Amino acid sequence: MKKYLNLFDLSQKVNYKNEVLSGLTVALALVPEAVAFALIAGLPPLTGLYAAFVMGLITTLLGGRPGMISGATGAVAVVIVSLVQEHSIEYVFATVILAGIIQLAAGFLRLGKFIRLVPQPVVFGFVNGLAIVIFLSQMEQFKSASGDWLSGSALYLMLGLVLLTMLIIFGLPKLTKAVPASLTAILVIFGLVSFLNLDTRTVGDIASIEGGFPPFHLAMVPFTFETLSIIFPYAAIVAGVGLIESLLTLNIVDELTGTRGRGNKEAVAQGTANILSGLFSGMGGCAMIGQSLINVSNGARARLSGIVASVMLLVFVMYGSSLIEKVPMAALTGLMIMVAIGTFEWASLRTFGKMPKSDIFVLIMVTLVTVFLHNLALAVIIGVIISALVFAWDNAKRIRARKQIDENGVKHYEIYGPVFFGSVAAFAEKFDVENDPDEVVIDFAESRVVDMSAIEALNKITERYQKLGKKLHLKHLSPDCLLLLKNAEELIDLNVVEDPTYKVVTDDL
Repeated sequence: MKKYLNLFDLSQKVNYKNEVLSGLTVALALVPEAVAFALIAGLPPLTGLYAAFVMGLITTLLGGRPGMISGATGAVAVVIVSLVQEHSIEYVFATVILAGIIQLAAGFLRLGKFIRLVPQPVVFGFVNGLAIVIFLSQMEQFKSASGDWLSGSALYLMLGLVLLTMLIIFGLPKLTKAVPASLTAILVIFGLVSFLNLDTRTVGDIASIEGGFPPFHLAMVPFTFETLSIIFPYAAIVAGVGLIESLLTLNIVDELTGTRGRGNKEAVAQGTANILSGLFSGMGGCAMIGQSLINVSNGARARLSGIVASVMLLVFVMYGSSLIEKVPMAALTGLMIMVAIGTFEWASLRTFGKMPKSDIFVLIMVTLVTVFLHNLALAVIIGVIISALVFAWDNAKRIRARKQIDENGVKHYEIYGPVFFGSVAAFAEKFDVENDPDEVVIDFAESRVVDMSAIEALNKITERYQKLGKKLHLKHLSPDCLLLLKNAEELIDLNVVEDPTYKVVTDDL
């Protein structure tokens, strides 16, 4: 039991005050975001709030990272907006359920380990881009209902309240950590606006959040192949975006807390939560880096904070909507700007001029794609592809061959560096087939045959030597290389003495 509900793990030290107060703060910050993301997708506000409740509660109970917060997110909203426009909300519910099934499959197949393939420059670019997106999204609060920028006293009032919020969040922890600074800032601004009767935008000005318990609802769509062909592309993207954002957020929280979460367990939790979100009238979602950072910065480390946040969000919707709708948006705007400042990896700016140019390029590229396209999955995929190509190019240039002829007149080629698609051309150039003696040995003790391109290169080298009546030996091939070369046994003479052994890291669910 303790593996799944750390709340009840008596060996875990839990600061209940911090957990409860942090959960309350996160719940307050979740309301306008959930409403805003639902509106971005063209959905009723309650679909975002219901998704935030279901996603937050289920991933908190079943997830692989205590302290991480999930809910309705902008990444998912951007994906499904065209689905809403072309079809209906019922297709969204079906899409979210299918996305959850895909995520469940990814978790059970233990695909979460592949997040380790994301290089650090990609993580930096992802985080920096997300911080900029969070910051820019708050600029909407400085516009009037007609879409024009605020001016005059309305602008000065908004700026003053936002700056006061930021000042409290920044300065209060230096004086005391008895209460979360973010919650204190919200309460102070709420009290100030109410006491002085200041005219400023509130949560209620965005949309009403009044509602009941999330209703169980089966998606009213035809169960046909045509429906599947419509929703599957969206579901695949939602699942991919959700997993990438959730697992990267998990890694970031791991770094902040000095602990390690479980990626595959989180993938299963995200899938379960999305399935239930689709069944209970929610728009789906994934982990939220901003809310997670608020939670962690408030000192929350267990699952209690996530439970409190989810339950209180539902309480707000069912019983406290009239009060929560009076919370000034200036307080929440200031809070999210501070989150953006805290999210940005300022240390990454110091890498400019010190790290390889390729890494700097990847960092900037991922940041720009995240900011301008708002497609986190695409940004990460582009970053990984560029990093992989740079890695392949660098390794292709490292192929080396040391040559010597022994006392028996046999020529030895000692290969250094991997033989793969990127290095086969350079590999082939190392051999002087026409002028070599009748017997040649290629030693792979410091090399490795990686892929089919390498096998084909070996076959061609073998054929060139055989045409001239010369004998070729391949020496010190590892077992995995031999497996790749099994189909070429009739063409080449293998010496498998003293083969190196390679070990592969495994991952637990």
